[in-house]
Amino acid sequence: METTTQQSNNAIIDTERQKKAREYARKRRRLSYFNMGIAALALLFIFWSELNIVLRNLLQPLNWQPVPGWYPWQVLVYLLILTLGYQVITFPLDYYGGFVLPHRYGLSTMTLRSWLADLLKGLVLSLILEILAIELIYLLLATQPQTWWLWVALIMLFFTVVMANLAPVLILPIFYKFTPLPEGELTQRLLALADRAHTRVRGVFTMHLSSKTTAANAALMGLGNTRRIVLGDTMLDRYTPDEIEVVLAHELGHHVHHDLWKLILTQSVLTLGSLYLLNLALHWAVETQHYFLSLTDVAAMPYLFLLTAIFGLIVLPLSNGLSRAIEYQADEYALQTTKMVEAFKSAMIRLANQNLADIEPSPLIEFLFHDHPAIGKRLKHADEFADRHALKASISTESLAPVSSTEPPGIPSSGSSTPDAAH
Repeated sequence: METTTQQSNNAIIDTERQKKAREYARKRRRLSYFNMGIAALALLFIFWSELNIVLRNLLQPLNWQPVPGWYPWQVLVYLLILTLGYQVITFPLDYYGGFVLPHRYGLSTMTLRSWLADLLKGLVLSLILEILAIELIYLLLATQPQTWWLWVALIMLFFTVVMANLAPVLILPIFYKFTPLPEGELTQRLLALADRAHTRVRGVFTMHLSSKTTAANAALMGLGNTRRIVLGDTMLDRYTPDEIEVVLAHELGHHVHHDLWKLILTQSVLTLGSLYLLNLALHWAVETQHYFLSLTDVAAMPYLFLLTAIFGLIVLPLSNGLSRAIEYQADEYALQTTKMVEAFKSAMIRLANQNLADIEPSPLIEFLFHDHPAIGKRLKHADEFADRHALKASISTESLAPVSSTEPPGIPSSGSSTPDAAH
């Protein structure tokens, strides 16, 4: 079969980059499988050896009860032992997947020291949130044994909304530097785009991704008074203003369609269902099987973690399916708003080349793990839009066979519009 060149504004699908993208995705999936396997084996070993009971007995001296049945010091120490123990066991995989592999494929610019610093900051932050969450669950198990799951779901919904508002000003600056994008044509175009979408933003900011990665991203971050347009610095000198505008139009589509609220509410419903099943399983283990002393027995913590992981794997394809549908509609909004089909397609191709996104993953892999449609499907969507509206699309996607690029490997590309980018 003859390979055809697909290009627009010098953006072409790079054969070598696609080969690397498939290799990189395959290796990352294997690492995920290893991580899940290690976690499952560790939990099974804990149950088989009754290590959870032994550890609970060792922590009996920490029996302070500010509320009857709630032992906060036991919960804290037990959680730290489990979490830090797992981190130590899986550190080699974290190092390989987070540092070695991205460097090998040209996606990371971090030194080992800066990577370790980010790892430590992420660990401290996650520990704080996990401690608060688990302590809250055990407190509610002691005080509201029948309805604890409902209270947890409601509190998590409130916390998610608060974090969506605070993340751009409280969490992300811990890891990335943000600066206002200087006044100019691009800033004015993006602000005008937001104004046409009736979206109030606090400005346009540059996210200094280049200190950590060669990949790119763009997003509409925040909620309410913290909402802002954010562009990765790795895209500003690589993409045309038209390409950047159409990528941000996609992001604005999420706001216009209230997608953040859709995702929050959908995730809350799935979380509520999972917590209810968790409640039934915990009561069964304690009251029928007598595996644990009580609902607040810290020895039940590994059991709760195992069930939570299983429920998470079950609902993952459902949440990813909803996310892909939402992303498709955001693409449609971007195309309808800008009518820049060629810029949309060239931006998608640059994203695939730079961020090592496989343009045509297997249907099963996409169904299970991808929260964005494959790049190939997004290009075809743009062609279909052009056909519907009799617009010009200079990149033909009748054949998606990639060709070698005239651009050097590793050219950055932008947008949280790729499967690997976060919204």
